Amino acid sequence: MNKNYEHSMWPLKKSDTQENVIELLKLIRGGESQFVEFKKKAAHPEKIIREVVAFANSKGGHLFIGVNDDGTLAGLKHPEDEEFVLTKAINELCRPAIQFKVDLVQVREDVEILHYHIEESNLKPHFAFLEKRHRYGKAFVRSADHSIQASYEVRQILKQSDKPHRAIEFEDKTRELFKYFESHSGITLAQYRQLSGLNKKLASNKLIHLALSGALKIEPKEGGDIFMPVK
Repeated sequence: MNKNYEHSMWPLKKSDTQENVIELLKLIRGGESQFVEFKKKAAHPEKIIREVVAFANSKGGHLFIGVNDDGTLAGLKHPEDEEFVLTKAINELCRPAIQFKVDLVQVREDVEILHYHIEESNLKPHFAFLEKRHRYGKAFVRSADHSIQASYEVRQILKQSDKPHRAIEFEDKTRELFKYFESHSGITLAQYRQLSGLNKKLASNKLIHLALSGALKIEPKEGGDIFMPVK
């Protein structure tokens, strides 16, 4: 059986197919990745919503509840309760609101899991709040099989990515940067500050502009994002 809840805490009935279950099991067997995350339970939904936010801010993804980190199927004793708690948290603690679908999937006769499908959003960046009363939240993005807090640069790129941008000006600082890329695959903000002599704000704005203009791509990292030339 497959119950579909689309951005709602009320079940919308939907017939399931064996092909759908097989495809979901293939995703699970592939392990955690940029597009797949496992959680055994939804007991602490405020910690799980960062995964939902990260998928929405990135290329979308699949969140499975009732699956161990190693991909083994733990199942859920009370899946409806788990779904209620987590869906409530997503609806209340993620801003702007995130569109998602959740299925209750019976993968074996005695094992049921929840599958949350989060599509890439066009309202980036999204933020996760620990509590509804909190004024500020944290944005997360997906990096390999982890959800990491988005830097200022990543947030600005997400926010402005659908806006028109001025053409690249190949002045001395830009030429110096692309000369650097002839012998280096990428550069962090700290490294660019050292290379350019610019202060943090100016160096940050320069890298953001080049990324938005399509000359650079950014790879979010815990220890510092890496900017690389687009080839």
